[in-house]
Amino acid sequence: MLYSPLWKRLLILALCAWGIVASLPNLFYADVEAHNDAATAIAANAGVATPEQTADLAKWPNVLPSALVNLGLDLRGGAHLLAEVQVADVYAQRIDSLWPEVRDALRDVRDQVGAVRRMPSVPGVLRVSVGNADGLAAAVAKVQALATPVVSLTGVGQKDLEVTTEGQEIVVQLSEPERVATDTRTMQQSLEIIRRRVDAVGTREPTIQREGTDRILIQVPGLGSAAELKAIIGTTAKLTFNTVVGRTTNAAADPGARNSLLASSDEKDVYYIVADEPVVSGEELTDAQPSFDQNGRPAVSFKFNVSGARKFGEYTAANIGQPFAIVLDDKVISAPTIQSAIQGGSGIITGNFTLEESTNLAVLLRAGALPAKMNFLEERTIGPELGQDSIDAGKTAAIIGVVAVSLFMLASYGLFGLFANIALVINMALIFAVLSAIGGTLTLPGIAGIVLTIGMAVDANVLVYERIREELRVHKTTARAIEIGYERAMSAIVDANITTLITAAVLFFLGAGPVRGFAVTLGIGIITSVFTALLVTRFIISVWFNWRQPKVIVV
Repeated sequence: MLYSPLWKRLLILALCAWGIVASLPNLFYADVEAHNDAATAIAANAGVATPEQTADLAKWPNVLPSALVNLGLDLRGGAHLLAEVQVADVYAQRIDSLWPEVRDALRDVRDQVGAVRRMPSVPGVLRVSVGNADGLAAAVAKVQALATPVVSLTGVGQKDLEVTTEGQEIVVQLSEPERVATDTRTMQQSLEIIRRRVDAVGTREPTIQREGTDRILIQVPGLGSAAELKAIIGTTAKLTFNTVVGRTTNAAADPGARNSLLASSDEKDVYYIVADEPVVSGEELTDAQPSFDQNGRPAVSFKFNVSGARKFGEYTAANIGQPFAIVLDDKVISAPTIQSAIQGGSGIITGNFTLEESTNLAVLLRAGALPAKMNFLEERTIGPELGQDSIDAGKTAAIIGVVAVSLFMLASYGLFGLFANIALVINMALIFAVLSAIGGTLTLPGIAGIVLTIGMAVDANVLVYERIREELRVHKTTARAIEIGYERAMSAIVDANITTLITAAVLFFLGAGPVRGFAVTLGIGIITSVFTALLVTRFIISVWFNWRQPKVIVV
């Protein structure tokens, strides 16, 4: 008799049953996906369902698990972008916004420094000329007082501004620790905003991750094209509300100091002169939704936070009868005349929008402005047909692998080979069950990892069976030969799989994209293979042995 504790047998049975049931939805992928989409849509609509959604919901029983393995870009098709974030633009914006503070700070020592002027300089560097060289030290002290501590673990004790002098000029730029901290913040903010924008249009399991110091990889399975993805994330969507100084048809008109000449987005050959200093910025928006104006044309309604609502209300109350410009990405999309004070912090943006354009604009505004522009270094569109071809090729490879390995095990070990094949099927089910449970994404390299796992899974059984054969040759009893075979093969199996698991971990943490997809399935496959080889096959053999109680076994 082969003995094992009842709790161990029940645990093995429970895990195997869970693996089979949890992996089952992947055999009916299209129906389960339609069921999940319908359930999500109904929940978002407060439980109200259309007839189509009700029909889709009925395609899969609610009592069964419905988690699916997410298909990667190379299997589903979709859009791929590699973007470079222009972090240097953030330096220039920071320094440009610092000039009013520097000017105001030097007013306190105007009698010592004389006239103060901003001098031409490269982006990211502020040069300020003082009229009296004797007051330069006092001016430097005032500017240095504007510096604040760097907000980062690596910049503890450092200041964010580097202030030097060249002749009678004060040179101000960001310090190196602040540049590093700014880069980190800019990349994190860009990642979050891109993720929010992509999520807002209802795509599935996008891959959005940082690559190197200033690049972002964006992969969105199921999206129509790279151009569509660029339309969603490629604009900074920088919204401001500015005072209108004038209007002209002269593209070369001089806007004057602290003003800008901006083109109209819907009026041909019309330009607006607007004040550089915005009344309210898009950063103070709390919500933006597609809507319709009083004439039934697509528009975008918006709401400000408390601070923005106060400033917007005060400005409109003081400028009734005057136009103001709604500026999006340096273009005037609308310049309405203020008819009355707009209190409450809400309003509407009108223009020559289509319904799709107003929806996308609302998404962009709601997600926030990207902190810096992006250059797209690489863009690819993978059609669903190519993705289906990849799936078919992966299925074919997996089936061939399973059949070949199964035939080999049957030919080499007979009945015990059949037990190993049953465990192999359970192993495949466990891999897909785990991927479904953790929301993992299956890629084409991931399929390669599964195919590799098929071979590794039976390799452990081969070690055990060969050890059992050796024990039978030295005339051990059949029960004792089986026990010793598993006990003495365990160390070799565990050691070999631990080293492979370490390799998979290194690939996952240091690799990117396809390499990580391979590492995920390989790592999961290693763990499930050890479980099925050492526990599941032993459980099957013990059940068979205790039932049949053979005097002689052939392995």
